[in-house]
Amino acid sequence: MPLRIAFDARHVRDFGFGTYIRNLLHALASIGVPHRFLLISRHEDLHEFDGLPDNFERVFYEKRDTDRDNQIALPWLIRRLKVDLSHIPLVQVPFLMPQPYVVTVHDLSALVFEARAGWRHEARLMALRRTFQRAARVIAVSDSTMHDVVNIVGVAAGKVERIYGAPDPQFAHHMPGGDARSAGPEAWERERLRILERYQVNYPFLLYAGTIRPQKNIPRLIEAFALVKRELAGDPKYADLRLIIIGDEISRYPLVRQTVLQSRIDGAVRFLGFVSLNALRVFFSAAEAFVFPSLYEGFGLPPLEAMASGTAVVCSKSTSLAEVVGDAAMIVSPDNVFDIARGIREVLLSPELRERMIVRGYAQVARFTWEETARQVNTVYESAAGGGTR
Repeated sequence: MPLRIAFDARHVRDFGFGTYIRNLLHALASIGVPHRFLLISRHEDLHEFDGLPDNFERVFYEKRDTDRDNQIALPWLIRRLKVDLSHIPLVQVPFLMPQPYVVTVHDLSALVFEARAGWRHEARLMALRRTFQRAARVIAVSDSTMHDVVNIVGVAAGKVERIYGAPDPQFAHHMPGGDARSAGPEAWERERLRILERYQVNYPFLLYAGTIRPQKNIPRLIEAFALVKRELAGDPKYADLRLIIIGDEISRYPLVRQTVLQSRIDGAVRFLGFVSLNALRVFFSAAEAFVFPSLYEGFGLPPLEAMASGTAVVCSKSTSLAEVVGDAAMIVSPDNVFDIARGIREVLLSPELRERMIVRGYAQVARFTWEETARQVNTVYESAAGGGTR
């Protein structure tokens, strides 16, 4: 008998969570899951769910996780919907959340990268432990994240399911996006040139895309880029090499701007903030290399998106990244600026190496599909709704 499942889809337009929500829902539909999904979402996100079949129903709810009354209002709404199960696809679960529910944990950076002492840390740890212990199942997006849930939070290993995500399929399809001015496969190159011209990008560049939080290691990336920039100052192809950073507004991270100024490469580093998905696809495909020296990742989606776009990746070996990129990336030590610079330099100066990495990247990306993610998540739904909590 089909289940009634409440799915908290309010973060559908977020940078990382949105990729997970949007693609999981469409994959559940594409494999023909028969359950009825009640998508808790805001009116402004209505068109994010276009194309889903009739068993995916919108339930409008305007409150945000940070609203104080959300702690009561969301549980009350879910009780009123009379569902068999709820899925909260990130760790923002109200204290009074009705059971049974499934929660997806993408990473535990708030515990790993903030002070591991004091009452704030202990309160956060206790809240997470309660959230996970009350859940029927916990979905971790990598073996590394599953290890953190078990060993840092103290959740029973049998309750945690490792289910990988995947890149957004649009990164692998070199066709114009929904906001393009023309349609058809032949329009991709025109669209690509139009977007690069719009951002006035007419030079070779390295790319970073993601948030700019401390664990992302952006200051060391900038220092490594400065080394490479000076070393290649006389190179006929890379004399005007730039670094483009797509993500948070730079004004929130003064240390990053300070590093640019101290490295004396102010004109060679561009911060674009957030861009549209279509523009992001263009930047991924046009970059000479994608550089991701993160210190901590729960899964590591951006390197896979770069690989799907046909771009070589320079990547740290931290936490889940070695697990996700396999042997398809140039692996560097995130703590060593000179090693990050070495990896960038080797990829740029060897076309043969870069081509081998691109081929391996395509093969690595093929290991991750949303259809397989959806099949495993559906198995979790049916098991969790059956009453077991392992």
